[in-house]
Formats: sequence, structure tokens, C-alpha cells
Amino acid sequence: MDGHIVVFTTVTDVDAAVEIADAVVNEGLAACCNIVPGLRSIYMWKGERYDEDEVLCIMKTRAELFEELKGRILELHSYEVPEVIAVDIKAGHADYLKWVDHATGKKR
Repeated sequence: MDGHIVVFTTVTDVDAAVEIADAVVNEGLAACCNIVPGLRSIYMWKGERYDEDEVLCIMKTRAELFEELKGRILELHSYEVPEVIAVDIKAGHADYLKWVDHATGKKR
């Protein structure tokens, strides 16, 4: 599977975000992970409405690494059913995407 993706997950706090970011970047599963605090999520879970503070993690990687990245996130995540979604990168700065490839171990 060629191409690049952005993967999103939300977590309870910055410490949880840093734990996931450190793991996936150090293991070469993502080139980087942006940590965005101050997120407010309103959602339904098991028939109840929740209004919670969360932290967003935005990871850039190669599409072929999604399943491995997802698995690692699920290992580290505290939620019963965490958000782990990927969005295709349709276009991007070529040098940046080459860096994503290099940072995630793709040989050219």
C-alpha cells in the first residue's frame, strides 16, 4: 500500500499523548506526532452523553504502516474503544513526504 496518511487519536491528557507519541515515533511507526491539548469532546457512550477534556494526537506516516501503528496505539491506549482513524494525504510537499518516508524507515 503506497501513500501517506494522517492518523488521529484522542487521549485523556498530555502525559498519555506523550507516551503514545514517544513510542510510535521512536519505533518508526510515525514520522511525528503533534499533540494538541485543550480539545473538548462531546459524545455518546453506552447511552450516556459525555462532555470531556481530551488531547488530540495527529500522526503522519506511510499508509502501509497503519495496521502496525493502530496496534501499537491500542496497546498503549486507556480507552475501551479508542479513536484510531486514518485520512489519506492526497497531495503534499514532496520533500516533507520524503522525510516521512525516511523517518519511518522506508529505503529509497
